[in-house]
Amino acid sequence: MDPGSQFICASHLKTRRSFWVLGITFGIFVAIQFSALPNSSTISSLFSAGKFTLFGRWDFEAKNQSASRTAGNPKNTYLVKDSASSSTFEDSRNSKLNNSSPSVPEIFDSSASNKQIEEFSSSIAPHASSGSVPQQLTVAFPPAVSSPITTSQINMDLVSPAMSVQNHEKHIMKTDEKGSLMQRNVSLLHNNSSVGHGKSSLPTSAVYSISAMNKLLLQSQSLPRAVIVKWNSTADQELHYAKSQIQDAPVHRNSTELYAPLYRNVSMFKRSYELMDKVLKVYIYKEGEKPIFHESIVEGIYASEGWFLKLMESNKQYATDDPAKAHLFYLPFSSRLLQLTLYVRHSHSRNNLIEYMKRYVGMLGQKYPFWNRTNGEDHFLAACHDWAPAETRGPMLSCLRALCNADINVGFEIGKDVALPTVYVRSAQNPLKDIGGKPPSQRPILAFFAGYMHGNVRPLLLDYWGKDPDMRIFGRMPHVKGNKNYIEHMKSSKYCICAKGYAVHSPRVVESIFYECVPVIISDNYVPPFFEVLNWESFAVFVLEKDIPKLKDILLSIPEEKYLEMQKRVKEVQKHFLWHADPVKYDMFHMILHSVWYNRVFRIQSP
Repeated sequence: MDPGSQFICASHLKTRRSFWVLGITFGIFVAIQFSALPNSSTISSLFSAGKFTLFGRWDFEAKNQSASRTAGNPKNTYLVKDSASSSTFEDSRNSKLNNSSPSVPEIFDSSASNKQIEEFSSSIAPHASSGSVPQQLTVAFPPAVSSPITTSQINMDLVSPAMSVQNHEKHIMKTDEKGSLMQRNVSLLHNNSSVGHGKSSLPTSAVYSISAMNKLLLQSQSLPRAVIVKWNSTADQELHYAKSQIQDAPVHRNSTELYAPLYRNVSMFKRSYELMDKVLKVYIYKEGEKPIFHESIVEGIYASEGWFLKLMESNKQYATDDPAKAHLFYLPFSSRLLQLTLYVRHSHSRNNLIEYMKRYVGMLGQKYPFWNRTNGEDHFLAACHDWAPAETRGPMLSCLRALCNADINVGFEIGKDVALPTVYVRSAQNPLKDIGGKPPSQRPILAFFAGYMHGNVRPLLLDYWGKDPDMRIFGRMPHVKGNKNYIEHMKSSKYCICAKGYAVHSPRVVESIFYECVPVIISDNYVPPFFEVLNWESFAVFVLEKDIPKLKDILLSIPEEKYLEMQKRVKEVQKHFLWHADPVKYDMFHMILHSVWYNRVFRIQSP
């Protein structure tokens, strides 16, 4: 072979060896990449972070990372906050109004284990239990839909939190399939930040003022409804007639039964009550097993649901056995007995309670045509346990829900749901024992509070005012038979502080009225009882939680003349908050039923 040919053969051999070395080096590099290096590798960056699919792996990981980023976005996902017994993990799954809502504290998720939920919640809220985000929990669900409201109408009344942090709450508007305007309300509670002077701290979140709630009520009654009724009934025609009669009610200026300043519109309330008394018929479902259904607890802090159930089932005037004549359908269950019967202690899960109620409603829908006719809009319930907003999730959200835990930030819808009074009944035989109070001249105490230091508000109240000589702010008072010490303090105080605990509602609101003490409500986003008809600002004081340091100044700024008028109105409104074994006109039983009736009347679609 000549020298030229030998040179060419040697060149080809060296070239092949070079390619083999490069190929082997590349193969080793790729093997190490898959087996040892982290996901955010240099190779993936060469292919535009997931747009290029290599062995099906990089594309999957890019999607997984993207989903994880979405799941951690507070605009799209969950509400996390502290509670009495556990952390809250709110799964806002469905964007339809009848399938989703924010809920109350406690863990609820039907698609992931409790362990996964606790680990995931820690990635959103640093104050939740520690843990890492599991890779399999990466799907972000849409936020919940609650009561309709426009940004322009509510922004002016959203009160800044006590300690400002980033955006705590977004009000995202969306038009549903029928064109009605809905509000998407998603809250994220951050770490507590400290208050000055070494005092206790409050969680930070956006707040609905009482004036904002008033606007929500007016709006709920004026916006068109998008509910399609499968067929019209005679009862619907009677509701349309009642609505027109209430709206055109004759003016009543001098009523011996009703003190006009207590009401939003005393003429409309009077006419509505008269029509309810004359035409209302309620069908009570016989289905449901005891003790959860058709059984009641009539003593203790949850007694309101028990008294109403007991009196409703024994009522002869409003109850009917003919569902074709019914304007309303009553679901006769006890949220307290549901909790006592089905909740597994220390499970931190209410899935079985929620599913139990869903199955009950599903059974009614299969057995009868009434639920499906209106999608449950003419059905109602009365539930006083803190968990009731969660127990009545899903399809029951379309019901008219009378709830003690009337928190606008956990799904309470003004204009549909009814704020049920929380009443601590100490004696079922004598629920009105010790009622009444001393005249204003014999009330030397400026303000009084006593109770367990539940939640964040009460410790802050005690820190600021526990040593003030003009106020009596205590923790839990020593037990005295008949609670005489507590009651005597209420009867001797000008103002009685109704501070939230773990939930927004408190029996102190009704206790204040019982003992003729002007209520001072310190519970942001709490909707007070019978909000549809009562003008609460005429006989109660509302103080934002962030204004606790100004509490004494606020109370002292109220002129004596105004205080005397407010105290008079407390005595006048008292008749609406009394339980009687045999119901009497305008008492608690009738007021609860009236609020349900009133909301149903104003939610029915005009013909």
